[in-house]
Amino acid sequence: MSVVWDDFNPDTEVVLMRLLSSLIVMVGLLGACAPMAMFASGSGSGYNGLRTDWGTFVSHDNVNAFCLSPKLRLLIWDVEGHFGKKVVMNSGYRTPWHNASVGGAEASYHTKCMAADFYIPGVPKSRIIAYARNNGLVGGLGCYPGQNFVHVDVRDRPRGYRGPVTFSGC
Repeated sequence: MSVVWDDFNPDTEVVLMRLLSSLIVMVGLLGACAPMAMFASGSGSGYNGLRTDWGTFVSHDNVNAFCLSPKLRLLIWDVEGHFGKKVVMNSGYRTPWHNASVGGAEASYHTKCMAADFYIPGVPKSRIIAYARNNGLVGGLGCYPGQNFVHVDVRDRPRGYRGPVTFSGC
């Protein structure tokens, strides 16, 4: 017995078409971001002495780069590809206890695997901020005057927002 496309009901066709279009979009996103990030440099004096956690440079032992949502991972790859250099993460996933101990917001996106604080050695913070403001993957942007890092998260932007939700000096 062979199955013919005409044997499927219309609901099955819709589900299969949605699945196929989602797969094409994901391949396109990964195909656009991942290769550029693969060529990003992690060499130079700004990376000396840093360790990596799950393929991401981290600034200290308390940084957890394992729990990053796919959208956040794509954003990091996109930033690395754009600047041609690897990011150094100051903060990634935080347990609720760690988040409280560092003074994080109660509903912090760090506790949901949806936020990262990072810098890029040799790239002015102002350039990272300018790029993040115009990047459609960035839902929230924190600039923290006096610090060398920026905060990005991948929350959904509120209806009507053309750019990310900004806070802490942006």
